[in-house]
Amino acid sequence: MAHVNALLDDLRWRGLIAHSTDPDALAAHLDAGPIKSYIGFDPTAPSIHMGNLVQALLARRLQDAGHQPFMLVGGATGLIGDPKESGERTLNPIETVHGWVDRIRSQVERYVSFEGSNAAVMVNNYDWTSQMSVLDFLRDVGKHFPVNRMLAREVVSSRL
Repeated sequence: MAHVNALLDDLRWRGLIAHSTDPDALAAHLDAGPIKSYIGFDPTAPSIHMGNLVQALLARRLQDAGHQPFMLVGGATGLIGDPKESGERTLNPIETVHGWVDRIRSQVERYVSFEGSNAAVMVNNYDWTSQMSVLDFLRDVGKHFPVNRMLAREVVSSRL
């Protein structure tokens, strides 16, 4: 039996759901009570882009339906190069990236509320990674990302 959920129907109508492994389970989960959703922002420019805007508007729709958005800004990862086919990410000064992180919050505040029972939460990964040493990072985090998996990525292997 198909579940009907007004929010899910609205998101489908707007073209915001391309695929779902189990639409009935998703509708049931949304009907069961508030869920937490996640959005990530990469501070590589002074303004959010259209893809970020679509995510922020989706977060707003979820929040208006009683759900809680969690937003992660990559203040630390935005300082690191990103291998991609078009070339390396420009390595920006730390002050520039921090400024962009602040701007992201001020731009996103126009779309979601950081107050109330389902207040949006925004965190910056710089806050918990900036004090880690390279050894701590490699021991605690790096072990979850095998070198072979990275080398198997075409964008990485083609550069070697």
